[in-house]
Amino acid sequence: MTGVLLLVDAFEGAMPQTREVLKKSLALGLKPIVVINKIDRPGATPEKVVDQVIELFIELDATDEQLDFPVVYASAKNGIAKMDLNEETEDLSCLFETMINTIQAPNCDEEGPAQMLVSNIDYDDYVGRIAVGRVERGSIKTGMPVAICGKEDKVTQGRIAKVYTHVGLNKVEVEEGKAGDIIELAGLPDINIGDTICDFNNPEKIPFVDIDEPTVSMTFSVNNGPFAGKEGQFITSRHIRDRLFKELERNVSLRVKETDSPDAFEVSGRGELHLSVLIETMRREGFELLVSRPKVIIKEIDGVKCEPIENLVVNVPDDCVGNVIEKLGRRKAEMVNMEPAEAGHTKIEFKIPARGLIGYRTEFLTDTKGEGTMNHIFDSYEPFKGDIQARVRGTIVAFEKGKSVTYGLYNAQDKGELFIGPGVEVYEGMIVGLNSRGEDLAINVCKEKHLTNTRASGSDDALRLVPPIQMSLEKAIEFIQDDELVEITPESIRLRKKILDSKERERANRNK
Repeated sequence: MTGVLLLVDAFEGAMPQTREVLKKSLALGLKPIVVINKIDRPGATPEKVVDQVIELFIELDATDEQLDFPVVYASAKNGIAKMDLNEETEDLSCLFETMINTIQAPNCDEEGPAQMLVSNIDYDDYVGRIAVGRVERGSIKTGMPVAICGKEDKVTQGRIAKVYTHVGLNKVEVEEGKAGDIIELAGLPDINIGDTICDFNNPEKIPFVDIDEPTVSMTFSVNNGPFAGKEGQFITSRHIRDRLFKELERNVSLRVKETDSPDAFEVSGRGELHLSVLIETMRREGFELLVSRPKVIIKEIDGVKCEPIENLVVNVPDDCVGNVIEKLGRRKAEMVNMEPAEAGHTKIEFKIPARGLIGYRTEFLTDTKGEGTMNHIFDSYEPFKGDIQARVRGTIVAFEKGKSVTYGLYNAQDKGELFIGPGVEVYEGMIVGLNSRGEDLAINVCKEKHLTNTRASGSDDALRLVPPIQMSLEKAIEFIQDDELVEITPESIRLRKKILDSKERERANRNK
């Protein structure tokens, strides 16, 4: 039986992602070793965390053999591990000994027909898609013809172009990979995670746990704003399309679909963070694009409209608990569990629709004075929970193109909170702040003070501006509504209306 190390924080305990990775590991029949890390951290409760892990194993229907797991207490920062908290150690020896004593060596048939389960996918510009996995049986050689068992028992054929293994951190090309070796194979362009690479004459599929489907989608489109092409290197629809479809070669949880418009693509992923990482990567590579507000993927299951539900765990100061529960309640969250955490903090677990989390993170940090933490992961699809109130405040929108000045911003800051300071290039339809009221407000932030020959005592003093709110990529994506977009360039992140012209925007709102 192969095994897995389950790493749990001695301070935070079992988080939603802990549950998810353990669920996958138990489904594969792996033998677990629980490692409680950060035992040196102030406020750590390793014994309590072990109890949480045991409860988690029971909830996930672990077998008796899997429940009989060893526990290793460790501090990676100090480089120590021990089987007993009262024990004094100086190294990680007991961790390695536990791995050797608990996990059996692979029982492989080196003489049988070749068989390998693809566990991961990589990509190389020269050799294309690369399959990563462990050889379960036999051996795989360069130039060898193979059968590939995919989904729905579909069998295709291919030929191995190159075989790689690792020596330390370096990838090394070899002629052959034998049973028990972890190798990488090139030459199979349509290979995917979960496929089984077999001997050409003996196709035999290895069971695999399905990869979770995407739950959130966004629209990526060409930047059509007044500043298009000024800061980015790759700006056309062809550039964006090629980059998105190239990402599919290694990002197996991503989906890309072309839309009715040649300049827009619907991109689906496992959550806002999954798509934000892709956007940030493209931005750093020199791409310029527009992205829309995230939308959850609704499914119809047995004739019932269903939406993705997330398992959310928050750790908040005690004096913020009521506010957090109230705000999440408005977003259709259901509290599952609440227990005291470290001194002065409470840990609360919720089940909440994925769309209820869109736009909440910034509000959560404000409500908890920056001291709260939140973690969430997909749980299941459940019947639609009803409408959720979106952002209740409108935006402050630039009225004309130009450069923002202190005088114009000073008049605008009385209406709400600003996102920009003086000296920033703006254009008509660009969002420059958050209005204190519910409607959008167009303001000329480029307006300068008219000069006169008359001096008034005190009125010519320097105007004081409140520091603007800095909008990161994640904040910007969470902030926008359906009629708004985020403009992404290598140098800037701007918020804008879909319809830039103020008169056309008013006409569209009236028609709506």
